[in-house]
Amino acid sequence: MASRKPVCLVMGAGAGIGGTTGKRFAQEGYHAVLCRRTDQQGLDALVVDIEREGGAATGFLLDATAPDSIEDRVAAIEADIGPIDVVLYNLGAQIGDRSLKDTSYKAFEMGWRMATFGLFRIASAVCPLMEERGKGTILVTSATAAMRGNSGQHSHAAAMGGRRLLCQSLNAEFGPKGIHIAHIIIDGAVDAPDTLGKMLGTEAFQKLRETRGMDHDGLILPDRIADTYFHLSQQHRSTWSHEIDMRSFSDLPWWND
Repeated sequence: MASRKPVCLVMGAGAGIGGTTGKRFAQEGYHAVLCRRTDQQGLDALVVDIEREGGAATGFLLDATAPDSIEDRVAAIEADIGPIDVVLYNLGAQIGDRSLKDTSYKAFEMGWRMATFGLFRIASAVCPLMEERGKGTILVTSATAAMRGNSGQHSHAAAMGGRRLLCQSLNAEFGPKGIHIAHIIIDGAVDAPDTLGKMLGTEAFQKLRETRGMDHDGLILPDRIADTYFHLSQQHRSTWSHEIDMRSFSDLPWWND
């Protein structure tokens, strides 16, 4: 039987932005549906943490590049849990700095599949449902690479640039139908063990946190990102934000750095 709670579907629910934002929406009365590609143990821990605080959550392992995986999950959520009111598309597509000769066709295409095609697929699945209900929100985590290319970022910049323009096209079609699409540029390092922590390694990540993170506020804090994401989902349609960027106070913005 479907829940009476509105659903916040998080695609890319790691221990950083995705999981933290899912937890915030659960605190506000949503049923958080958390999807991630791997780590059943970590996923279960996120669900337990939300339920321990009185919220409602369900977790699924999901490979967003597999045929029909997104579409089948959306259909099952709508049938078994409740109407999807908010989608957070939080899948990353960073494959690291690679020269053109070291960027294989497969690696380049994978960036597009994660960043752009996956967003297209989930929009294709949820936008008709939201249109029928006359409301809905799609929050899309993006990156500095959506705004500028850089050496070694052939796959990532192309994929994120496509993500940004897809958001603009979706907004042009579905904004007038009551669906809020927001493209959110994370223009800096996030204090997240599942992303920055894995890229740097445990020791280097902890050192960075001690010098720039925690109470220094030099790393972007997932809790504060979640605050902004929730605010975006609750904006009145006369003042919708369609593109914003976030960075720590101590970081230069992408256009000056």
